[in-house]
Amino acid sequence: MDIKHPIRKCVACGDRKNKREMLRIVKNKDKILIDPRGTLPGRGAYLCPDQLCIEKAKKKNALNKALKTSISDNFYNEIMEEIGK
Repeated sequence: MDIKHPIRKCVACGDRKNKREMLRIVKNKDKILIDPRGTLPGRGAYLCPDQLCIEKAKKKNALNKALKTSISDNFYNEIMEEIGK
């Protein structure tokens, strides 16, 4: 394993990738935020930055489970906008 590049697991598909290739979603206090730089404090969950994984995460409620909170449909739309789909 390469120590300089941490590996993270997508909560939707289970693929393991370099942290920099993933999109981090963070729960910071009562806010759910997209963390493109991966530096915000709080509980984080990672997604592959593609439409299929985001749709799969929504269908499986994967972000709800990983962040231990409720994620709105509007937030999934924000994620889609962030990845440019």
